[in-house]
Amino acid sequence: MAETDTSPFYITTAINYPNGRPHIGHAYEGIAADVIARFQRMRGREVHFQTGTDEHGLKMARKAEEQGRTPRELADEMSGYFREMDEKLNISFDRFIRTVEPEHHRASQAIWERMAEAGDLYLDRYEGWYSVRDEAYYDESELKAGEGGTRLSPQDTPVEWTVEESWFFRLSKYQEPLLELLKTPGFLEPASRRNEMIAFVEQGLRDLSVSRTSFDWGVKVPNSENHVMYVWVDALTNYLTGLGFPDETQDVAKFWPASLHLIGKDIVRFHTVYWPAFLMSAKLPVPKAVFGHGFLLNRGQKESKSLGNVTDPLDLADKFGVDALRYFLMREVAFGKDGSYSAEAIVERANGELGNAFGNLAQRTLGFIAKNLDGSLPQIFGHTDADNALFEAVDRAIHSEVPGHFEELSLQQGVEAWLKAVFACNAYIDSEAPWTLRKTDPERMQSVLATLYICIAQLATAIQPVIPESAQKLLDAMGIAPELRTFEGIRSHWYSPLAESDFAILAPKPLFPRLELPEEEVG
Repeated sequence: MAETDTSPFYITTAINYPNGRPHIGHAYEGIAADVIARFQRMRGREVHFQTGTDEHGLKMARKAEEQGRTPRELADEMSGYFREMDEKLNISFDRFIRTVEPEHHRASQAIWERMAEAGDLYLDRYEGWYSVRDEAYYDESELKAGEGGTRLSPQDTPVEWTVEESWFFRLSKYQEPLLELLKTPGFLEPASRRNEMIAFVEQGLRDLSVSRTSFDWGVKVPNSENHVMYVWVDALTNYLTGLGFPDETQDVAKFWPASLHLIGKDIVRFHTVYWPAFLMSAKLPVPKAVFGHGFLLNRGQKESKSLGNVTDPLDLADKFGVDALRYFLMREVAFGKDGSYSAEAIVERANGELGNAFGNLAQRTLGFIAKNLDGSLPQIFGHTDADNALFEAVDRAIHSEVPGHFEELSLQQGVEAWLKAVFACNAYIDSEAPWTLRKTDPERMQSVLATLYICIAQLATAIQPVIPESAQKLLDAMGIAPELRTFEGIRSHWYSPLAESDFAILAPKPLFPRLELPEEEVG
């Protein structure tokens, strides 16, 4: 863990393909990226967080044709739904990019021209298998047998035989540099994805078709009539477009190469083989790290329209609350692996951990202060071994374990470390029983309440990346100044009350009202 790393941090999600409305997988990636971005801001780093929509390609063109509209009309409507999702789920992006932007076309053409100058593009004829759903080319050896003699991609999507004139990129030229990159510690995680990509490159790379002539919905190839760029060439370039490339902007100088591309495991090949090769050809630095997370399954099943189990994340947010949904997704799923969700599991986590454990802890403590000390901050009249043990447990969790896990993208383990500290606070309040000390030892009661106040402030601060709205409401109720709501800010006031001495604590409203399972989910 880089304790003193204050360098700029650039994080991206994959830009979402808007041929349909957002599903829970899109929300999962966006929330995870937001947690990481908020965490890095709390660490004192200048963060640039980019997301957006990938609006070109044959899949969009065909979907628009099916609906009797233009691809641009479809793109405008659907991109709006993805932006709405991000805003509803409190995803704190700095840049929402759309690949239909003129600036993006200019950036993509600049990358193309640099690859041409390197001698890495040549005109030929493509004959082979193509998956429109994946927007990906596949070799015969990669295909699976489908029903009725059909062929399927490794992702179980239909493929079709394609023949057309195409520009090719000399991907084979970069086989050895790519192998060296993939074997670089920290470039591609988790290890299972890294091993898969190393095996893919070691079996030999073929040159890649990078233009299409069978449709025209895409970025035009410079000086090549009737050709549009293969959608992944322009899609991947978005990460540079958002910084102002090809102009030599301050953001390009400050944030490139990207600190982290956060993507789904099904598009790792594009981000760790094709994208670095394009950048090497264009004489540009490659990203520092790529992380391929797993899929989010609906009761153990992959979501699909044919199964009728596609979940609208905005519906989940409306039913259970944005922070409850965010917490569940980061708490339930081991980041990097596939995970499953259900309404029952969301309700159980939210009620048991957010409501009963953390929310009730804050409610009991602040309510007791409001009622028995007229809202004035409790004073500390010395520390006992029990106080110091709690301080040390919370400090270890908040300043070592939580940031350590989050830095390593072990988001579930970070939340678990936080929750362990919450449980320690609950055990402490039960054992110290301030409601009994109120009559027998009022000074000790104040010390217990002050200890809890300090620990709850630390816990609320540390969990801000995961449940930002609820954590901030609690910190507001506690009178914690905004400038102290960082890891360093909260550490510097460990043994003293954090609010102004004249701040009055009022009995707080419940942070996490008890959730009930929707009627349609019962039984």
